[in-house]
Amino acid sequence: MDFDKDLRILIGKRISEIRIKNNQTQHDLEFITGIDSADISKYERGKRNLTLKTMIKLAIALKIHPKELLDVEFDVEKYGIDE
Repeated sequence: MDFDKDLRILIGKRISEIRIKNNQTQHDLEFITGIDSADISKYERGKRNLTLKTMIKLAIALKIHPKELLDVEFDVEKYGIDE
């Protein structure tokens, strides 16, 4: 059980889902945000930590509110976190 890794993967999947729904490529996001598409791929696969600044840049490029990136199903009981 790796809290950080699991959360990165969930948020990364969310970025990917929204990007695909918007018919955007990783290169489209690179053009809009200035974030290298290789790094976007790492974020989407949960291989790299997102900073708040990066999350906001991606949200703007995806045309969503940043809080939508955190709209994931996360089992807090799995990690012993009280709601």
